[in-house]
Amino acid sequence: MSAAPAITPFAIDIPQADLDDLQARLALTRFADEIPGADQGVSVERVKRLVSRWRAGFDWRAQEARLNAYPHFTTEIDGQNIHFIHVRSADPDALALILTHGWPGTIAEYLRAIEPLSRHFHLVIPSLPGYGFSGPTRELGWNNQRIARAWAELMARLGYERYGAAGNDGGSMISPELGRIDPEHVVGVHVTQLFSFPSGDPAEFADLSEEEQAGLAVLDWFWKEKGAFNILQAQQPQTLAHAIMDSPAGLVGWLAQLFDEDLDDDFVLLNAAIHWFTGTAGSALRLYWENARAEQPKEPTTVPIALAMAEGDFASIRRFAERDHANIVSWKTLPAPARGHYTAHSATETLTTDMTTFFSTLG
Repeated sequence: MSAAPAITPFAIDIPQADLDDLQARLALTRFADEIPGADQGVSVERVKRLVSRWRAGFDWRAQEARLNAYPHFTTEIDGQNIHFIHVRSADPDALALILTHGWPGTIAEYLRAIEPLSRHFHLVIPSLPGYGFSGPTRELGWNNQRIARAWAELMARLGYERYGAAGNDGGSMISPELGRIDPEHVVGVHVTQLFSFPSGDPAEFADLSEEEQAGLAVLDWFWKEKGAFNILQAQQPQTLAHAIMDSPAGLVGWLAQLFDEDLDDDFVLLNAAIHWFTGTAGSALRLYWENARAEQPKEPTTVPIALAMAEGDFASIRRFAERDHANIVSWKTLPAPARGHYTAHSATETLTTDMTTFFSTLG
């Protein structure tokens, strides 16, 4: 029986030539025009502001040092290089917790959460296959289910027999799948969205509450007004990849559509820079294509699940979620200041407190 691939320490060290190339490309940006007052997507003003900040003010070397302050590792799982941060709690008996980001995010989503969560948990924060320092993917098939299987292997390889899973965005889909495929070891799952949609059965719409009707209205608006990225990335990610791999301004323009307007520019740029410097802006899109073609599980998950959503984000609807998840034990909207899609970054204390409370109730 062959030994598992090694777990190798890793440090981020982007060559200076890559930083110089980025500056040259940003200096030559050709900005789009726009019709004043027409809401047709990310504004020219916002892209100009982000490009200006990326050229002068955003300090990659400082961000690189911030990232490298935590222990990074790589290992090979199922033929794919997997990068992850691994921070052990001072408490040797702490529960392990694997945190999974989504698109257009990266591991940067969870940087602010590391300190408060590591008081209570051993933390594993992987880069999704195809994203950042885990990318690009080299073969087809890396959908949510395969990623969940890789995460189960990663946690076993690290020696964790009991662990929790938490996630945002794509991580809110992968984490429940991890609970589905490894229920003997996953004690619970904490997510910021439960992406459950109407099945088409008219009975599902009977006696909708006002809150549920409002949630449906939000979903309807989002898919009609903001859902183009999902369709494009699920159908032709390679067509878009040519633009965002070649133009950093094009990259921030594309990513900014799903980074809340009130997020700080350096957070947006840190995520964009990780996509850019690792050459994974294109391969990150493939997850949508893969998931659109994957066979979806037919039975509900059974591990305990907690939902902690925020105002201004995806509106999860409980009657649909309970069809897909049989053991939802906590369902809440986080109190202010939690708002938007990236609460691990923008409302760190509120979200991490909810995570800690949930997992403490599971023993």
